[in-house]
Amino acid sequence: MFHYISGTVAELLPNIAVIDCGGVGFQINTSAWSLGQLKPGTQARLYTHVYIRDDVFELYGFATKSEKRCFELLIGVSGVGPKAAVSILSVGAPEDLVLSILSGEERVLTAASGVGKKTAQRVILELKDKLAKETESVSFADVRAAAPAVGGQGRRGDAAAALAVLGYSNAEISAALKQIDTDTLTLEEIIKAALQRMIE
Repeated sequence: MFHYISGTVAELLPNIAVIDCGGVGFQINTSAWSLGQLKPGTQARLYTHVYIRDDVFELYGFATKSEKRCFELLIGVSGVGPKAAVSILSVGAPEDLVLSILSGEERVLTAASGVGKKTAQRVILELKDKLAKETESVSFADVRAAAPAVGGQGRRGDAAAALAVLGYSNAEISAALKQIDTDTLTLEEIIKAALQRMIE
């Protein structure tokens, strides 16, 4: 229905951003992470997801396409609703969530308010294989050719896989990783640096 809403940040409330778009204030549910990217009175764009169930009609929005993608993955997990998904996304950046799922690390998930060990295990169980399958179809030939042959090969591939899951194309990933010294940075640092370059 809506791909994104762009306008002036009129008000920020706990887990809610009000965006003034052409004189209409859209109340958008969002994560603490996305709220941290916004400032009242400035222009902003939130990538949106309309959640409709029975008598529920809610608008969710996120500062990046990556976070919106993670939200949609999370609400696809049985027993995880939009509020739990927002709570999980409030703990850290989208790449932190993807890395925690791919590595089977529950800590990032259980740090979210209202998310227990069983829910965290279910998220990992249902999404780990799905994310792994998505990365199988990604070709890293261009990425690897663009970087030095000595060292960092494994981290480059892992970073490319995580970025592909977040919805970035091979060309975008290759261009971003080409500018990063993957020999000396950790996997998390590589991913964050690549994301920064892609949103500049």
